[in-house]
Amino acid sequence: AVVSTQSTGIDEARTFLDAARLLKASGATTVHVMVTHGILSGNSPEELAECDSIDEVVVCNTTPIGDKTERCTKLKVIDVSIMVAEAIRRIHNGESMAHLYQNIRGDD
Repeated sequence: AVVSTQSTGIDEARTFLDAARLLKASGATTVHVMVTHGILSGNSPEELAECDSIDEVVVCNTTPIGDKTERCTKLKVIDVSIMVAEAIRRIHNGESMAHLYQNIRGDD
């Protein structure tokens, strides 16, 4: 079974490491960690990289990433800057936010 865990943020990796190990021990073949804000303090990037139970860590570029992609080769960063800018523009102009989320393409 392929399992993905989602959260709004990851600062310290311990909870994700423990969850991934439990999932793999319970039969998961692949574990993907998906979070909005990849803060990844201290040695978290290295801890995630060294964890055999985690296959991929996906974060948005809502916080500075710096050298974290070099420190954790499992880390994939999704650029959400265009979507955030469009959301701010729509809110400022009193336009529909629903339209923004109903018209997302897979290649955006």
